[in-house]
Amino acid sequence: MKIMLFGVACVGTSTVGELLADQLGYKFFDFGHEVEAHFNSHITFLREKWWTGHDYRKNTRVVLQKILAENADDFVIAMPPSGLKDFYWRIIQKDESLVTIVLRDRAVNILKRITFYDDYSQLMESPVNEENEHRFLPREKAGAMLVRFGKRCSLDLEKEDSMCF
Repeated sequence: MKIMLFGVACVGTSTVGELLADQLGYKFFDFGHEVEAHFNSHITFLREKWWTGHDYRKNTRVVLQKILAENADDFVIAMPPSGLKDFYWRIIQKDESLVTIVLRDRAVNILKRITFYDDYSQLMESPVNEENEHRFLPREKAGAMLVRFGKRCSLDLEKEDSMCF
């Protein structure tokens, strides 16, 4: 099985992906780390080099193409939410055997585990504290979405209920 996990920063795509790959005996790829290794540069500098998100995805799509070309099956890839956009999405759509899963969680839960990194991908001390945490807390619903064979399934974790359409 070829599995791709998508989600916002600190929702758990890398952690869940690594655990899932380990349980299944699959290879695991963190797309951000793969991009940095491929270009031998940190993502911050690559984003500065290619001014727009569109150009960034256009140039880094080669990393996704390489992973898919070199691994016929049995892998999990942790992707950013932009993995569902333009250049990446065009690659993903061509392979109907890819299982895409979007992880979601409430902002309050994400805030508990959020991490910050500097331009060189070094872990920084979190600027979040009790006084300013409200700035990081928009309203969100917890859940997960599975897209497989053209069907989208949404799971609402608060209601313990799911729906496919």
